[in-house]
Amino acid sequence: MNTEFSTEFVHKPSNLQQCPALVLNADYRPLSYFPLSLWSWQDAVKAAYLDRVIILAEYDQVVHSPSLEIRVPSVIVLRDYIQTSKMAGFTRFNLFLRDEFTCQYCGSTGDMTFDHVVPRTRGGRTTWENVVAACGPCNLRKGSKSVREAGFNLRRKPAEPTSSQLMNAGRKFPPNHLHESWMDFLYWDAELDA
Repeated sequence: MNTEFSTEFVHKPSNLQQCPALVLNADYRPLSYFPLSLWSWQDAVKAAYLDRVIILAEYDQVVHSPSLEIRVPSVIVLRDYIQTSKMAGFTRFNLFLRDEFTCQYCGSTGDMTFDHVVPRTRGGRTTWENVVAACGPCNLRKGSKSVREAGFNLRRKPAEPTSSQLMNAGRKFPPNHLHESWMDFLYWDAELDA
């Protein structure tokens, strides 16, 4: 395991509210990377009790009922496979994720807004192929001009992403904390360096 990565991001919980469970589909892949598929400890314990999941790893914390004691699950896998949608929803978040939270005109990564490549005033539609992430200054500068009239170049031609493309893009943005028990399940399907 990369020790620099783990020292920066790995989190050791101090109370139960900081004990979410990483949820894996029946194929042992996370349901989503961004946002990372996490359940509260309560939902994970309930699903384990109802035999809907298999517990793969646990925290040191223990919870009790009058007749049962269980260690809090940190990694669970669903018993039944959930088919993920092949089509990505056209949402602001997914648009920013497709463009990796980067302005498609200048490359900055500040507060993002979105821009119509062909302005709506000129018949441009709000579609995957015509909307890109843009920083505020570039969006204001472009206004209702064409990309060429504004003196811009697109970093990448906008296109509709697949769900798997969004999942791969999400893997580039780890959450604020990762528990050490999650590491083997988050990146096992990543391509190995040659």
